[in-house]
Amino acid sequence: MEKTKVTIQAVVDATIEKVWKTWTEPKHIIHWNSASDDWHSPSAVNDLKPGGKFNYRMESKDGSEGFDFTGTYDEVVPYEKISYTMDDDRRVWTTFAERDGKTFIESIFEAENTFSVEMQKEGWQSILNRYKAHTESQNE
Repeated sequence: MEKTKVTIQAVVDATIEKVWKTWTEPKHIIHWNSASDDWHSPSAVNDLKPGGKFNYRMESKDGSEGFDFTGTYDEVVPYEKISYTMDDDRRVWTTFAERDGKTFIESIFEAENTFSVEMQKEGWQSILNRYKAHTESQNE
């Protein structure tokens, strides 16, 4: 059975170089990788290359819940695209395109079967929105 694919998007007011840096460096990932203010990512490990693995720890701030968001990179084309397979065998494809000093990001992910597709889309879009806010606030 084919998995449902969900698309999220954002336009970030930043160059592709800045977007790539804040998307891929653990020191930035820990600041934006959560869907709400009561969750956070206390740690992130990212071996950004085909066959490389990532592990972003996601936890509720009160410590009552948490999980490791993990997977393996399938394709990495700097400043253009990243695809990976999560450890539950779902795939994610993200593309980056700069136009007039702004960067368009689109991620397509395969939905899982525990939560509704709409709830998953809202959660992933919230993380992307937090990413956008973090990146636009950086003076690098």
